[in-house]
Amino acid sequence: MAERGVDVSALPQEVREQLAELDLELSEGDITQKGYEKKRAKVLAPYLTQTQNLAPPPAYDAQSPGPSSASAPEPGPSNSSSSSSRHRRTRRPHRSSGTRDERYRSDIHTEAVQAALAKHKEEKMALPMPTKRRSTYVQSPIDNCTPPDSSSSSDDEAVSSESTGPQQSPDTWINSSVHGSSTSSSASSTLSHGESRPTQAPQPQSQQVPPPPAPAHPPHSHSQPSALAEAYAQTRIDPGGGVGPPDVPSQAQARGSRVDLPANAVVRGMSRGQSRSSMMETADGVPVSSRVSTKIQQLLNTLKRPKRPPLSEFFMDDQEEIVEVPQADPNTPRPEGRQIIPVKGEPLGVVSNWPPALQAALTRWGATQGKSPALTALDITGKPLYTLTYGKLWSRSVKLAYTLLNKLGTKNEQILKPGDRVALVYPNSDPGMFWVAFYGCLLAEVIPVPIEVPLSRKDAGSSQVGFLLGSCGVGLALTSEICLKGLPKTPTGEILQFKGWPRLKWVVTDSKYLTKPSKDWQPHIPTANTDTAYIEYKASKEGTVMGVAVSKVAMLTHCQALTQACNYCEGETLVNVLDFKKDMGLWHGVLTSVMNRIHTISVPYAVMKACPLSWVQRVHIHKARVALVKCRDLHWAMMAHRDQRDTSLASLRMLIVADGANPWSVSSCDAFLNVFQAYGLKPEVICPCATSPEAMTVAIRRPGVPGAPLPARAILSMTGLSHGVIRVNTEDKNSALTVQDVGHVMPGALMCIVKPDGPPMLCKTDEIGEIVVNSRAGGTMYYGLSGVTKNTFEVIPVNASGAPIGEIPFVRSGLLGFVGPGSLIFVVGKNEGLLMVSGRRHNADDLVATALAVEPVKTVYRGRIAVFSVTVFYDERIVIVAEQRPDASEEDSFQWMSRVLQAIDSIHQVGLYCLALVPANTLPKTPLGGIHISDTKQLFLEGALHPCNILMCPHTCVTNMPKPRQKQPVGVGPASIMVGNLVAGKRIAQAAGRDLGLIEDQDLVRKHQFLTEALQWRAQTDPDHTLYVLLNAKGVAVCTATCVQLHKRAEKIAAALMERSGINIGENVVLLYPPGIDLIAAFYGCLYAGCIPVTVRPPHPQNLSATLPTVRMIIDVSKAACILTTQVLTKILRSKEAAATVNIKTWPIIIDTDDLPRKRPPTIYKPPNAEMIAYLDFSVSTTGMLTGVKISHAAVSALCRSIKLQCELYSSRQIAICLDPYCGLGFVLWCLASVYSGHQSILIPPMELESSLTLWLGTLSQYRIRDTFCSYSVMELCTKGLGGQTEMLKARGVNLSCVRSCVVIAEERPRLALTHSFSKLFKDLGLSMRAVSTAFGSRVNLAICLQGTTGPDPSTVYVDMKSLRHDRVRLVERGAPQSLPLMESGTILPGVRVIIVNPETRGPLGDSHLGEIWVNSPHNATGYYTIYGEENLQADHFNTKLSFGDPQTLWARTGYLGFVKRTELTDSSGDRHDALFVVGSLDETLELRGLRYHPIDIETSVSRAHRSIGESAVFTWTNLLVVVAELCGSEQDALDLVPLVTNVVLEEHHLIVGVVVIVDPGVIPINSRGEKQRMHLRDSFLADQLDPIYVAYNM
Repeated sequence: MAERGVDVSALPQEVREQLAELDLELSEGDITQKGYEKKRAKVLAPYLTQTQNLAPPPAYDAQSPGPSSASAPEPGPSNSSSSSSRHRRTRRPHRSSGTRDERYRSDIHTEAVQAALAKHKEEKMALPMPTKRRSTYVQSPIDNCTPPDSSSSSDDEAVSSESTGPQQSPDTWINSSVHGSSTSSSASSTLSHGESRPTQAPQPQSQQVPPPPAPAHPPHSHSQPSALAEAYAQTRIDPGGGVGPPDVPSQAQARGSRVDLPANAVVRGMSRGQSRSSMMETADGVPVSSRVSTKIQQLLNTLKRPKRPPLSEFFMDDQEEIVEVPQADPNTPRPEGRQIIPVKGEPLGVVSNWPPALQAALTRWGATQGKSPALTALDITGKPLYTLTYGKLWSRSVKLAYTLLNKLGTKNEQILKPGDRVALVYPNSDPGMFWVAFYGCLLAEVIPVPIEVPLSRKDAGSSQVGFLLGSCGVGLALTSEICLKGLPKTPTGEILQFKGWPRLKWVVTDSKYLTKPSKDWQPHIPTANTDTAYIEYKASKEGTVMGVAVSKVAMLTHCQALTQACNYCEGETLVNVLDFKKDMGLWHGVLTSVMNRIHTISVPYAVMKACPLSWVQRVHIHKARVALVKCRDLHWAMMAHRDQRDTSLASLRMLIVADGANPWSVSSCDAFLNVFQAYGLKPEVICPCATSPEAMTVAIRRPGVPGAPLPARAILSMTGLSHGVIRVNTEDKNSALTVQDVGHVMPGALMCIVKPDGPPMLCKTDEIGEIVVNSRAGGTMYYGLSGVTKNTFEVIPVNASGAPIGEIPFVRSGLLGFVGPGSLIFVVGKNEGLLMVSGRRHNADDLVATALAVEPVKTVYRGRIAVFSVTVFYDERIVIVAEQRPDASEEDSFQWMSRVLQAIDSIHQVGLYCLALVPANTLPKTPLGGIHISDTKQLFLEGALHPCNILMCPHTCVTNMPKPRQKQPVGVGPASIMVGNLVAGKRIAQAAGRDLGLIEDQDLVRKHQFLTEALQWRAQTDPDHTLYVLLNAKGVAVCTATCVQLHKRAEKIAAALMERSGINIGENVVLLYPPGIDLIAAFYGCLYAGCIPVTVRPPHPQNLSATLPTVRMIIDVSKAACILTTQVLTKILRSKEAAATVNIKTWPIIIDTDDLPRKRPPTIYKPPNAEMIAYLDFSVSTTGMLTGVKISHAAVSALCRSIKLQCELYSSRQIAICLDPYCGLGFVLWCLASVYSGHQSILIPPMELESSLTLWLGTLSQYRIRDTFCSYSVMELCTKGLGGQTEMLKARGVNLSCVRSCVVIAEERPRLALTHSFSKLFKDLGLSMRAVSTAFGSRVNLAICLQGTTGPDPSTVYVDMKSLRHDRVRLVERGAPQSLPLMESGTILPGVRVIIVNPETRGPLGDSHLGEIWVNSPHNATGYYTIYGEENLQADHFNTKLSFGDPQTLWARTGYLGFVKRTELTDSSGDRHDALFVVGSLDETLELRGLRYHPIDIETSVSRAHRSIGESAVFTWTNLLVVVAELCGSEQDALDLVPLVTNVVLEEHHLIVGVVVIVDPGVIPINSRGEKQRMHLRDSFLADQLDPIYVAYNM
């Protein structure tokens, strides 16, 4: 981009021509971007040196509208363009070939848009620019620091990062990115602050010197003792080199190694309210200058602006669903005129020599005027190639008709019969072959269906063309030899089967392949009747291609009406630039011209691209009387006219403008007249017309009398138009639309205007409606589609009272317009371009025109813009997709997008939903190079558009959101709520497990109320009974422990602990072991010595920087006196790598238990009572809280006893455990249950599964296990990894029919989809569908539910998500919209009682309410283990009472929301079973718009939105919903996800997403239990440490 500084307009003519050629080559795809840049640089090289020392051009600023005509209006048409590069374009025709914007160019409109934008100048939209990862810049030589990309700075700065200029130091980059203006900070987010500094936090002041490594995140501002501050200081140590936050797994590391990550060292025990609020409202230790925070602040500032429609009353939609309906504005303009009277065309005269059928005309001219020229075709340079005379046309057509009817099959079979449909496939450059084929078909009485030549298997809309051919029953295609050779072929040389096409037989119609008919054969030419003559294709708004059938009589009548309206005379010359296969090109250039023996000169599209003036030259050379063009052709000719001196258009009596009905045609007509009046063009010859495939020609302006006044224009108010009424624009000249008339109704036709939607009611005179026509010259039906036909071709208008106005049917034309003074017809748009937003109509073409008037040259490639609407959340939303020029910078594009938003908002008063820019030449094209709108829309909805820039604005345009729920002040006491429930017949939501009862081992319990006693008793009574078997990855038992072995190993460890001085009874000891039997022995060793064990997951040796701080933190928080561990881990703790992460000099005593001497402790400690603490259970919650809870000896034995009863465990049983043994129920099953119940546990460390996926399932089969326990991560590994290998497992003899129960241990809502797919996958291996169930525990009670062997099967219910957001539970049927399946969390354990409580009032709730689950049981934990006494929190979470009802019982609060439902099943005691359903963690819920959302529900929707989305996570930040999605596909899909994610969350959850972050797989942190750590993710996002692929800030 170094040559940006050169002013191209100042270069010599030939250099400019070379550049224009290059631009054209690039746009046509004839040259690569690299080649283009190389050649361009070479051409510009001589001029670069001169400009190098000039001042650099100022960076483009959003406020200056450029040298637009608004700021400096000058006379004359040439200065009207909106920026100087438009002038460059006019000099050279090549540059603009294919420009589509010219149809929409209106100088008045450009001025209006620039004026509207100038209004916004004061309030500059500071939109936060999206953050994009720039992989290309990473190769910078400086310590992989990313320089800003060119868009984030002025041009000269950008040059210096690529040219040979001196390199900037990384500090300047960092500082400029921290201090730079917020919009320009699109420097990639890989510049995570601190890549080149030792600390993590960017320094707010611009220091050049690296500051000393201080704790990166300031401690929370609570007045806590300094010990805590110290703990923070040590946990937040920087991981060197900015790899990411210390406890987030680094990107390089796979998802496999799960890490428990406490958030910013928030320790449970700080009051819950305090810590949460501090996390939400402050930036949570995130430095203020973090770019993310700046951008979010910017976004919030922008969103504070008021939305357009004022909030109005609400109405209740189904089930408390409150969608706001915009109330009609009392000031809305309403139609006031009288009802319209149908308008009649002049009568169709009868001329004596008009033929009885069109074929008859051809017969006549072929016989009498054989030498007269019928058609001249041009070659690619615009020179005549051949001329077809009427004699030749007749003889060839007869030959073809004869061949078609008699010579296609074998001797006696006739392949084609009259009335069969035949496809005509001819290129635009070969009109002669097409004419012969068309007339040959008419003479053979088969029905021609002209279609475009298919270019590839993936043509835009090709399958829809297949639908057309299928619905018309086409089996045969006629084509020319050259065209057939060019069709795509299979490797064997056969013609490709195009997508969606029926099988076709291809017939070549070149003369040499046709047979001369025998003397006596004559084609049959009946008088024109109502049989179909030909079928013209038409694409609907949705993209369906239908065939409009035209009868023989309609074809003839239409030719007669056109002859009368256009006053055609025999022998005239007509120049046709339009496509001769359909529409005006066919009606005038092929049919009417033959009826009148006119000589047609056909100018193909390819010639126009190469030489835009060719049609003007043809008019001049042939003295043509009529020319048939589109606005595009007028514009091209205007731009090229300077190359021509001696042209004259004086011979023209009619210049028919085929798209004159486009409201934007008026400026092209004016500008063309302005330029060519000097060349003899008379103003009255310009004849715009309005047509549609169904109604054919609707109206055409008749050629005027020289000197007569030209028809007036209508200047309409766009606001009026959007309400469907005609108002002359007076007040705001910016939002005006100037339209020209399209003349009068066709001869012999009757026309009226009806309402476009609903019953065809006649409009009032000042109302816009759809034009409907009754005439013999119109289409008769959509061929083969009778249903759709009725609504279009058989419409009977009704009056205001609903009575039909007559018998005669009208045809809907699809054109929207009105009848003006003097019965002139005005068209303001088409039905298919109509966008209905909030009850107002907008026209796609108008929006395109506005977007182009903003600044087309800088950003939009060749004016290629598509506008369509998508339905999201009960309304249509407008989407604009444009192709971006290859050289447009990010900054320019973003500026353009934000200005388009402003312009459309000002002029059309409508908000855009999405604006996307795609690379040049990537939108699907129509055959003539326009944009295929319906295919583009399809790609957008499928997420296959691959934009390079996107801006979503849901906040601005979604104005019908449900009303936010107002939380009612609790004026009603909880007691009266309870009474209300009882009166309403609702149960209080509570449930209980069965009684713990008296156990058969009564003596055992009495004798051994401590686990240590149980172990000693087992070692004496049954010493050789194996309790534990540990398996390795190969499934081999590497270690076993009998009762006596375990007892002896525990004694050895107890002796070692007692010998050490400084370790006293009651002190905490950290156990740092991999999953195994060492851990169990160490646990009992601690109990024997009277110490309190704390199990901690060992650090991951490959990822110390992320995992060691957590270990350090638990050691500090628990104030451990000693660490028991293995030799390997001892080395790691003291290694250099560890020293880089934590302070290794302050570890407590480390005892390596691998080679301890065989010693017995002098005594085995026995606690004085069962309320003493047995062990501490530390775990990181999903919100990133590190919590330690105290578990007493009494709780341990109650829990073990409860599990024993529920799962029927006794000595002869075997269970398999594949869980992490560090906390919660996983630890209890791994270490405690076997010693209590005496059953054998087969231990499978989950990490072994990563190297051997089949280990767990293979073990179940090999040992014939009946009961197994696993985690969700294990289940997911098996489902994903073994999904396709069930046959292989079967062959290896894996049989799971033995498994009676497989319980997933978790502290979350059951993952129904996962358990279901697991059951389904392994059903083939004999796994019972009923086997899989879940357990539920929490911090305050490690096991509340566990599906045992006796209870009924877990039930599944479907609840209404809308009610759930209101904390109500409403059951619905499966498959109901907005339903959410929930599975029971397992049977409640014996001795456990649960009740559902309102977390605010603390009163019990009825069973139709969602509330917090409170639990009462002998195995509740006794409290949090904290450094300092926060007694009130203990009381609040562990010993809390209901506010009424049963004020005596002490409950523990689980912090989880759920509900209880009584089911139809019975439990073991014969009562009806109460099921507990867990919905989600209270801490994790998102309170948005007064409703309660569970992140997992939103994430489920997000993951479904696109196949490339893997995992996703949501959180809120300052009331904005942030969605983080992992991209599994290629990076070009990244921007496709933004609209899809926004759509799905809006549709399914009625929430607007504020920020969408697309990241690499594995970025979302997941803990060892497989739960997402959303708070962690939030901290990393805000600290700018995610290195996202793309961040979109939704407006």
